Amino acid sequence: MSETGFQDGAATLLADYSLEMTGKDVDALVEARDAIPAGTRINVTFLGNEDLAMRVTAVQAVLDNGFLPVPHLSARRLRSVARLEEYLRRLQDIGGSERVFLVGGDPAEPEGPFPDALSVIRTGVLPTYGVREVGVTGYPEGHPDIAGDVLWQALTDKCAEIAAQRLEASVTTQFAFATDPVVDWIRRARSAGVDAPIRVGVPGPAGVKRLLAFARRFGVGANATIVRKYGFSLTNLMGTAGPDAFVTDLGRLLRTETAGDVKLHLYTFGGLGASARWVTAYRRGESASRAG
Repeated sequence: MSETGFQDGAATLLADYSLEMTGKDVDALVEARDAIPAGTRINVTFLGNEDLAMRVTAVQAVLDNGFLPVPHLSARRLRSVARLEEYLRRLQDIGGSERVFLVGGDPAEPEGPFPDALSVIRTGVLPTYGVREVGVTGYPEGHPDIAGDVLWQALTDKCAEIAAQRLEASVTTQFAFATDPVVDWIRRARSAGVDAPIRVGVPGPAGVKRLLAFARRFGVGANATIVRKYGFSLTNLMGTAGPDAFVTDLGRLLRTETAGDVKLHLYTFGGLGASARWVTAYRRGESASRAG
């Protein structure tokens, strides 16, 4: 683990931030490209209502516009090892297989042989198709359906298996509203020997109603005290909210930690351009909430 602490707070977090898109967001990516720094990592999700061609097209668009694709693999949506290898082969053919991100996926019952991300890693096929870095998920505020000790064991097992295959690991967390659980989680991860780079998930600017719907879906804490702290009200769901206060607070807290490599990952909710412009505005101090 790096022994370098945070000296620049939020500025350090925002260096080399990453974004997320779906297969349907290609036009939005093209429209937003001038607002996004060249070489930015852009995760491409693996949704049930998208097919292989759509996902590959999205990864190609990320490459064509000068960014680094991080295609997702949803373990429980993969119907066979052959399907896994087909997607990896298609990614390798276009030069988009170097980095992948593994998630368990939404289906309660696996559609194929993979119950979780670890089972995909253990196939051993990832490096065969040019994968060099494997991203996995972290849960600072827990998971509604998985016990905390199970989550921690899964994280350490995945990182150990990735290292055994001589691949690089990275961890991207689900988004949170409260900073203290995130800092506590990072501290525990480092103590557990997880020295991989961590990208803390934050929600990009989004409508409050949609933001809370996603929070409930993923079990993210969104009680009245937290949402008031971060600038919006449960009684007024018509407005929009950005992560200004969260990022400022997280940067302040991490400045005193030996946290290793920690950056931000913005869940864009379809708003790639809005998220990239938010980063630019925040860096310029063009936000009232930042001053607090």
